[in-house]
Amino acid sequence: MKEFFKLVLILTLICTVSGILLAFVDQATKQRIQETERFAKADAINKVLPPHDNVPAENTCTFEKNGVTWTFYVARNKGLFAGAAFEARSSKGYGGDIVITTGVDSNGVIQAIEILDHKETPGLGANIMKPEFKSKLAGKNIVNAPFRVRKDGGDIDQITAATISSRAVLEAINDGLNAYKEHIDSIRTQGERL
Repeated sequence: MKEFFKLVLILTLICTVSGILLAFVDQATKQRIQETERFAKADAINKVLPPHDNVPAENTCTFEKNGVTWTFYVARNKGLFAGAAFEARSSKGYGGDIVITTGVDSNGVIQAIEILDHKETPGLGANIMKPEFKSKLAGKNIVNAPFRVRKDGGDIDQITAATISSRAVLEAINDGLNAYKEHIDSIRTQGERL
């Protein structure tokens, strides 16, 4: 019986020390993970925007639309509006949420899209990450939105065997563009130099 209590005491001590160590490691890495995520987001914003000389992450407009908070990252070049980027999410991906960043220039032309997060099937839906898919929207004017896949009567080639993933990306883009068009005047004047 004495050996049993000794064993329980040793196991309790091991579990307590392990728990403390795990909590310490979690705290030590949490800040680094957050910094890495912030850097990746800022990088994606800069990739989708036209040339600019400001820091769009510090020049934002935020609006509420249908219970969703939209943040637009405003790009300026020599004080003039160059474009804006936004992050959008669709919950209709095959594997769950798909999070994207889209950039639009001052003429209403999509510059680029970046996929920030997804859980799509490797080799199928995950092909939304490939440049061949992402580039299908670059150069399209937002006047022609909503964008749809060919299967739905649109002009965007969906990824073969991954139409759900393609639709989800386009849904996120269209939702963001609707908010963008609704608030374009406020977005254009954000951070304007007088």
